[in-house]
Amino acid sequence: MKLTHRVDRYALDVDDGRIVAGPLVRLACERHLRDRHAAAKKSGHQLGLFFHDAAANHIIEFFEGVLRLPDTLDEYGDPIPFLLTPANTFIVGSIFGWKMPDGYRRFREAYVEEGKGNAKTPIAAGIGLYGLVMDNEMAAEIYSVATGIEQARICWRDADRMVDASPDLYELIYKSADNLSYAATYSWFRPLTKEKRGKSGPRPHFVFFDEEHEYADAVVVNKMRAGMKRRKQPLSLGITNSGFDRTSICWQHHEHARKMLEGIVDDQRLFAFVCGLDKDDDPLTDKSCHIKANPNLGIIIQQDYLDRQVENATNIPSETNMVLRLNFCVWTSQHTPAWDMNKWRECGALTVTDEELVGAPCYGGLDLGQTDDFAAWARLWELDTCCVLKMRFWLPRAALAKYPDRPYAEWEQAGILTVTEGDTTDDDLVEETVLEDARNDGVLEIAYDKRFAHTIALHLQAAEITMVDTPQGFGLNESIRSVSKLIAGVQLAHGNNLVMTWMMDNSVLRNGRNKQVRLDKEAAKEKIDGPSALVMANARRIAQPPELPAEDPVLVVI
Repeated sequence: MKLTHRVDRYALDVDDGRIVAGPLVRLACERHLRDRHAAAKKSGHQLGLFFHDAAANHIIEFFEGVLRLPDTLDEYGDPIPFLLTPANTFIVGSIFGWKMPDGYRRFREAYVEEGKGNAKTPIAAGIGLYGLVMDNEMAAEIYSVATGIEQARICWRDADRMVDASPDLYELIYKSADNLSYAATYSWFRPLTKEKRGKSGPRPHFVFFDEEHEYADAVVVNKMRAGMKRRKQPLSLGITNSGFDRTSICWQHHEHARKMLEGIVDDQRLFAFVCGLDKDDDPLTDKSCHIKANPNLGIIIQQDYLDRQVENATNIPSETNMVLRLNFCVWTSQHTPAWDMNKWRECGALTVTDEELVGAPCYGGLDLGQTDDFAAWARLWELDTCCVLKMRFWLPRAALAKYPDRPYAEWEQAGILTVTEGDTTDDDLVEETVLEDARNDGVLEIAYDKRFAHTIALHLQAAEITMVDTPQGFGLNESIRSVSKLIAGVQLAHGNNLVMTWMMDNSVLRNGRNKQVRLDKEAAKEKIDGPSALVMANARRIAQPPELPAEDPVLVVI
C-alpha cells in the first residue's frame, strides 16, 4: 500500500529519519503506519479501525481554507490562511481521520505535550471552531478549561479573534461576552474553570485542558469527561508543556500516553503526541536536539528564541529547570528509573524452550505483600548464555472493583493473572502452586520476606523446600545491580509477561549514602511486587558459591 496522505507523509518522514523527532513521537508515527498497513489488509485492523482520508482532509481544509491568522497579514493587509505545519497536520489529521467501524471517530482523548511556542493553543482553538460549526453535533458544547479564567480565555480568545479574521465564520457565529454561539445547531464555545462550572453539569462535545501541568488535581478533568457520556464522538484534548509534579493528573496522562505508545498498555481511543529528548541529549550544549521538543522549529518557533532561553538557563541557575520544562519537554524532579526498559523489551525477544531448562539451577522469590494486594512468585533459571524468568501473579477479586481503570480483568482473561475470590489473596492457593512449581522445577532455594510470608515459609519448609529469609531494602543492593546488568546485557529471557513489564516500568530506586540502591515501593506510583520477587530470587542465585574445578588426579609412584 502506497501512503500519500499528508498525515502519512509526516509519519513516513519521521520513521525514515528525514524529520528529526523525539522517542515518543517516533513511536506515535510507528503506531500510525502500523495501523494503516493493518487496516489495508483484506482482514482489516483487528478492531475494524480505518483511516478516512476525506475526514482528515475536511478539517485540514477547514484550517487552511476557512481559518485566518489574525496576527499575520499578507501584502494587502488581510489575515493569511492558517497553514498547518507537517507536525500539526499529523496531529489534526490523525485525531479526525481515524475512524471506528461505525464511522465515528476513533480517538475520544488526545494528549499533546510540546515545547512552549509551538502553537498548541491556536490549534486547539481551531479545532474548537471546527467542532462548533462543522461537526454536525446538535447542542455542541465546546469548552476551553484551565486553572483560572484568564488562562482559560487564552484559547477561547484565539478562537474569538479567528472568527473576526475569517469572513466565512464571521457570518455564522454570534459573539458575546465569553461566548461564541452557532444558532444553526444551538451550540457554543466558552472558557471555563474549575470554580465556574455553572449550576447544571456540562455536556461537552469538545473540551480543551490548557496547560494541564498546572492542574492541582483531577476534579475538573474527571467531571468534564464524565459529562461526555452521551456524546457519540466527543474529544478531550490536553495541551501542555512538561511539568515537575509527579503526583499531578498531567503526569498521569503523560505516563499513560508513554506506556500506550511503548506498548505496555493498550488504549485504542487515545491519540498521543508527546515531544521530548532522547536519553543522552543535552539541550543546553547541543542545539541539534532542540527540534525533538519543538517540532515546528524554523516554521513557527525560531532557533534564536531557543538560543536565548539556553543562554538564560546557563547563566541563571534559578531558570534552568524552568527552561528545561517549558522549552525542552524535560520533567524535572524525576525519580531514578530502576531498569532500562528499552533493553527489557529487547530481552523479550529471547526464546528458551522448557527442554533447555531441565536440570538448570533454579531459584525462587516470593513476594506476598499485603493481604489484599498482589502476590508474586518468581522462578529464575541460570543457563550458560542467559537467565530465564517465569512469573505468576495472584490478586483478590475485590481489587478489580477497587481499581476499575487498571487492566486487571484483561490480564485475568489472558491467563497471566490469577484472581482469587474475596477481599484478600488466597494464601492456600499460592502455597499450593509454589510447592508444586518448586518440586516440578527442582527449585534449589526460595527467598521470602518474613514480614508477610512467615506462615507459608514454615509450611513449605516442612515440605522440605529450602526457604531463605531475605533482608529487604538496601540489603538487596547487590542483587538489584545484578538484575540491571542482566537486562542491560540482554541476558534475561522474561517471556513478555505484561503484568511483569507493567511492574518493571513502575519501579524506581532510592539511593543510599554509600551508593547503595533499593526498590522504592513508596515512591513507585503503581505496584512493583513482581520486580521485588525477581530481585529476591536473583539474590539466591548470586549467593551461590562458584563451583570449584575438579582436582587433577594425583599420580602415586610406587
